[in-house]
Amino acid sequence: MSVPRIVVTSGEPAGIGPDTCVMLAQSDWDAELVFAADPDLIQSVAHSIGLAIAVERYDPAAAPAPSRAGRMKILAARCARPVTAGTLDPGNAHYVLDLLNEACDACVRGDCAAMVTAPVHKSALLDAGIAFTGHTEYLAARTGAKLPVMMLASDRMRVALVTTHLPLAAVPAAITAERLIATLRIVHADLVRRFRLPAPRIVVLGLNPHAGESGHLGREEIEVIEPVLRAARHEGIDARGPLPADTAFTPRTLADADVVLAMYHDQGLPVIKHASFGRAVNVTLGLRILRTSVDHGTALALARSGKADPGSLRAAVALALRLAAGGAHAGS
Repeated sequence: MSVPRIVVTSGEPAGIGPDTCVMLAQSDWDAELVFAADPDLIQSVAHSIGLAIAVERYDPAAAPAPSRAGRMKILAARCARPVTAGTLDPGNAHYVLDLLNEACDACVRGDCAAMVTAPVHKSALLDAGIAFTGHTEYLAARTGAKLPVMMLASDRMRVALVTTHLPLAAVPAAITAERLIATLRIVHADLVRRFRLPAPRIVVLGLNPHAGESGHLGREEIEVIEPVLRAARHEGIDARGPLPADTAFTPRTLADADVVLAMYHDQGLPVIKHASFGRAVNVTLGLRILRTSVDHGTALALARSGKADPGSLRAAVALALRLAAGGAHAGS
């Protein structure tokens, strides 16, 4: 397609996802942005935050055309229940999934070059009886991916994860040699394929404090991580470590790293969010489709206040466009 088409899901209807989508549509784009949303909700949100929006029906058969400020093409789904800003309603949980399914399927069919996701609220889905651990796992299951890898990227660093949404007590058992080598292969392959890095440098963190202190603070580094890194290097993957997590994010180390691979969610993500919150982008590696997302949650307290920051959603769309076009700059 000469003009790329990106589908943007509006996420939890009671959160800031619909707000930031309306804000995003206040600018011209050199791409066609299609918003998966309830059109009545979008009109209501625009009125609440004082922005003018003309809603148009999305026609997948039409040739993509650049989006223009003040207009939104809508891939329509309907909320099952009235939406109250800031108040979760499990009755709308299936609407949230409908948005994801429609957007994901549009990418699988080739109608869209990438999907960008606004935040969802897991508790609303779980309270509706839906087994949902996160976008990453859900989209992997829908597209048949064996192992999705979450990576946050900013202009300062990239951080990928071996495990994602697990209780901390379950993390050590989940870090198997099989999972770690598969994760390294995916990170390496997608940084080459998507980010156009010919020889990505992967800095791998240890699991334990001081990377196990030669076995005195845990043996996972000796028994699992170090043997896997040797095997990865034998395959031509530049996997370095394991490094202690408390010193791996220093400027000197990051200067020689294209990505830091953390063992678990809260080992790596607090660092990049502290350094780049509102500008970082969540990228799912290992999928057959291209998916990016924001680096924040639903921010229920800000919904319809006009104070939501669309910066991360804007960055997620911009990165999706660069990756869809065949590459991205060194940061994101």
